[in-house]
Amino acid sequence: MTRDDTNEESIFELSVEENKELTQKQKQILEAAINIFAEKGYAASSTSEIAKQAGVAEGTIFRHYKTKKDLLISIVSPIMSRLVAPFVINDFKKVLHTDYETVEELLRAILFNRKAFAEKNLPIIKIMLQEIPFHPELKEQFMKHVASKVYTRLEDIVTHFQSQGQIIDMPASSIIRLIASSMISYLVTRFMIMPEADWDDEAEIERTIQYVMSGIGK
Repeated sequence: MTRDDTNEESIFELSVEENKELTQKQKQILEAAINIFAEKGYAASSTSEIAKQAGVAEGTIFRHYKTKKDLLISIVSPIMSRLVAPFVINDFKKVLHTDYETVEELLRAILFNRKAFAEKNLPIIKIMLQEIPFHPELKEQFMKHVASKVYTRLEDIVTHFQSQGQIIDMPASSIIRLIASSMISYLVTRFMIMPEADWDDEAEIERTIQYVMSGIGK
């Protein structure tokens, strides 16, 4: 498989294509809100900033959304349920439904796949990471449309490699948590905390895999 095999279009591009009923001003508001929420976070953003970047009057936003919270939910929630979920799941299936002989091969494929996905969709990912813990509506959407579907497949994979003697005898839920925490740590540091650093991604991914396998491998 290629190491950058995600769809060519970003989530935002797909969201604009799908919402053909939106006016040009609504699309401008959508794009501006995504950019500002990603850059500053929901709490530090204002509708006046969004309106300015969108090139519309602030009143135009409130004709469509009663509050800033409505703007966040109305934009992010549908994007997550209709676009993020299938975009993540369908793309991730290419990795999760491929047979790998070793755990290391699987982890390597997942990390390169998620790195490519993050590069194309960083603003949306930032919003999800920043806001899901603080907004129950978004957390519910994420659990329903993304996490639960990925988790079931990961559980099957862990059980398979345990039966082959490649992973230690530990509850699958713990194995998945340990793998996910290491991978997420790499991706968050790579794209959000230290994006300007001189990254050797192939070497860093191999180090991450070695670290994970030192804990879960036999």
